[in-house]
Amino acid sequence: MRKYAPVSFPDVRLEGDFWRERLDTVLARTIPSQHKKLGEYGILDSLKLPQPPPPLRFPRHANGFTVQVFWDSDVGKWIEAASYALAHRRDADIEAKIEAIVDDFEKAQAPDGYLNCWYLGREPEKRFTNLRDNHEFYNAGHLLEGAIAYFQSTGRRRWLSIMERYLDHIYAVFGSEAGKKHGYDGHEEIELALIKLYHLTKDRKHLDFATYLINERGHQPPHFFDVEREEREKKGIDTQRYVFPNYEYSQSHKPVREQDKVVGHAVRAMYLYTAMADLAAELGDEALKHACEVLWKDVMDTKMYVTAGLGPSAHNEGFTWDYDLPNETAYAETCASVALIFWAQRMLHLDLDGQYADILELALFNGALSGLSRDGTHYFYANPLESDGRDTRWDWHTCPCCTMNVSRLVASVGGYFLSAAEDGIAFHLYGGISTSVGVAGTEVGVREISNYPWSGDIRIELSPETPKAFDVKLRIPGWAKSFSVKVNGEAVSAQPANGYLTLNRTWSKGDVVELDLPMVAERLYANPSVKMDIGRVSLRRGPFVYCLEGADNPGGPVQRLKLPRAAELKAQTRSDLFGGLPVVTISADAVAIDQGGWEKTLYRTDPPGQEKATLTALPYYLWANRGTHSMVVWVPEA
Repeated sequence: MRKYAPVSFPDVRLEGDFWRERLDTVLARTIPSQHKKLGEYGILDSLKLPQPPPPLRFPRHANGFTVQVFWDSDVGKWIEAASYALAHRRDADIEAKIEAIVDDFEKAQAPDGYLNCWYLGREPEKRFTNLRDNHEFYNAGHLLEGAIAYFQSTGRRRWLSIMERYLDHIYAVFGSEAGKKHGYDGHEEIELALIKLYHLTKDRKHLDFATYLINERGHQPPHFFDVEREEREKKGIDTQRYVFPNYEYSQSHKPVREQDKVVGHAVRAMYLYTAMADLAAELGDEALKHACEVLWKDVMDTKMYVTAGLGPSAHNEGFTWDYDLPNETAYAETCASVALIFWAQRMLHLDLDGQYADILELALFNGALSGLSRDGTHYFYANPLESDGRDTRWDWHTCPCCTMNVSRLVASVGGYFLSAAEDGIAFHLYGGISTSVGVAGTEVGVREISNYPWSGDIRIELSPETPKAFDVKLRIPGWAKSFSVKVNGEAVSAQPANGYLTLNRTWSKGDVVELDLPMVAERLYANPSVKMDIGRVSLRRGPFVYCLEGADNPGGPVQRLKLPRAAELKAQTRSDLFGGLPVVTISADAVAIDQGGWEKTLYRTDPPGQEKATLTALPYYLWANRGTHSMVVWVPEA
């Protein structure tokens, strides 16, 4: 397992227009505006542990829960995103803001190392009494990821040392040994953060505790959450009812190696599976790898939206039953698609199988990127696939997890493009990058030049310091109906295996690989078990899923439009829609339902008329950036 490893994002320079624009927006607008919002909503002040504690900004729900219990995690994710930004462009103001936050955390930390500002400031006697609902390990995980990113970007270790003190306290309280709590958090996250820390420090205790958390999860009887509740009752502090009274919600209904259906909260599930795949690679654990493969298949076969959105239900922010994929009420949380990218990348590096890179790309360009507005300061928490025009992007949220999740993704996107092994380089994504990697005992300069994702015309320039033989693996996307490859102008007849075409030869400075991936606009149909999409069609071109939006289709709601099955799909590059940003749209002859003549009549015996029309579709990630308009991904067929 894991022959190839990702080339770290600080070592990858984004040079293509698409990702350079998104990255510049995040650096210049998103990260500064997020810090401002953390201040406006009192999240930064909460780190100072004001006494007496101020009234709650977000009162408790009927079940006793308030979102303020995980404010620390929002700060941790902002530090992570801001640290990734520093790796691209040092910024004294951003560094000063991070240092001020670290000052507050350092002052807040308890003498024994415990660090959670909700409990330290409001309920110190209730520490580690409700891991099921109150996110203590989840908070710690995001703080840890922020500390790792800050250290990697700046070399400053104070924040990381603070978190290591907290971890030592956690390790003293929890574990399999006698006298320790045999527990785990209700919201997975710390597991994957611990494996990152192990990769950084090589200290085995971090990997061992991640292993413990994953192995302990779901074992019963007794179930840890029940034991925890009984202990609260004995102490008279059980003032909080179950947020969700079933174990499936937190994927703790079975030991992880026995789980074969994806259930519960979508983001929690994706974080857990990411850590499981990471751990399978680290330990060579075939049973854990098999569980990941079974769960992956369940998601792909029955539970994922065409946009790579996950979780149809707002009730549990997650999964319901097979093929339940409603469009207008789709929850499809941005965080879930971001976390799916994490899981896909880990699965990809178990076997270098292109099916995982296909989903990584799909989620990146659609389910995740839709969560960030063009201006970089507005967001989607939920990502429906149909709208009557009432859906609008917000500038903040009572639970702002998605804001920093999408910014940390964009700021680190270079780390998803390619991987290296002792004897090869593998390209997973394209879009214009340059880097240098050590392969076959020499340093190889790599430059990939393209207008991807709008065009599949790709050029790769290789410059090894000395001529060496090694593999160059090119991902051939699952959407590509054809492809062609040339090396130094000569056609190559090799065929891909598991989604990758392997070129093996002695490479010299100046060698050029040309990959052509024709992008054809095409129709996609859903399994008939997805009742909501029967008789409907969606559109795709390259990695983008498309939608119809009212801004491009005037005359009434876009739901009135039908696409004849025989209508030609025409792709066109336009620069008049988003302030000069080049965008490839799809247009086709269509049929429009005539809405006239009904007045206030609700039903009548005569059918509505139809008229010829033209429909225009644009990439789904761009919708809701030009005011409020109706939108639909799945278009009725005429």
